[in-house]
Amino acid sequence: MDAEPFEALGLPPTFDLDPAQVDRAYLARAAALHPDLAGEGDEVLARSAALNRAREVMKDPEKRAEALLRKMGGPDKSQDKSLPDGFLMEMMEIRESIEAATAGRDPEQRARWSRWAGERRQGHIERVASMFRAAGPSPSDGAMREIRRELNAWRYAERLIEQLDPEYDPARTDFA
Repeated sequence: MDAEPFEALGLPPTFDLDPAQVDRAYLARAAALHPDLAGEGDEVLARSAALNRAREVMKDPEKRAEALLRKMGGPDKSQDKSLPDGFLMEMMEIRESIEAATAGRDPEQRARWSRWAGERRQGHIERVASMFRAAGPSPSDGAMREIRRELNAWRYAERLIEQLDPEYDPARTDFA
């Protein structure tokens, strides 16, 4: 199993990370693994691959939130599938509206719903950031469950964004 991504990059366990901070940490660690310094071999390749995966996690806000919640001992998405009250019904209605609006393959309708989903994503990012800040370094079980619930809802927005992409192919999409 890979090292925990915050530790792999030497970053503080916080949701509020500046992308430039992630890049600097990655470059410093990657430089140390350069073949001229670290040599070659399977171990160096494995460490480089783990570092690349850690950077991928830290650069993606949703993956970073998942990693932080896991590090804090919060519930995994497979352990807690809860959603905010009324959320599932709202998403079903929105999905119907999206399907009706995009059935004619109107690019303007697709763009309108894509903007809506992007705004929804931004709202989730802001709420999760606020929740992590309020929870502090040792959050209560209740705070972690609330963060999990928001992350579960955020995943719905991400799925809508994926499905609104004109190149979307459900046979090739990773739903994990």
